[in-house]
Amino acid sequence: MKRRMNGSIKGFQNENGQSLVELALILPIIVLLLFGTVEFGRVFYSYITVTSGVREGVRVAAIGKNDAEIEARIREAVTLAESDTRLQILSITPAEGSRPPGVPVTVEIRYNMPLITPLIGDYLPNPVPLTASATMRRE
Repeated sequence: MKRRMNGSIKGFQNENGQSLVELALILPIIVLLLFGTVEFGRVFYSYITVTSGVREGVRVAAIGKNDAEIEARIREAVTLAESDTRLQILSITPAEGSRPPGVPVTVEIRYNMPLITPLIGDYLPNPVPLTASATMRRE
């Protein structure tokens, strides 16, 4: 290739600012992927915490405790933000009076997790309902 007097190579024009335009085109996609990864991590962490909480609750139910003690243990185990208002105990079956030893006890809870990224919150349900259930045999 021949060099011209002004330092540019024949066939190529002055490319000042090209990288800035490329960055402006790709930066929103990179930021969206980054925030999406963060939100996915938050949702996954919350789901693991809710699942752990329901397991703690059904463990208490398996040793014969009443519904109030089961709910208290679940609320103690789920250490998420605003869990006192966003956490719902959906069901504890069978009912408190009819849990003889050997019968499986099932506990189901829901946590409504809010998304913090505005753009991602527009495309997913906000808050994200996380539901978990667990079953153990009553001792």
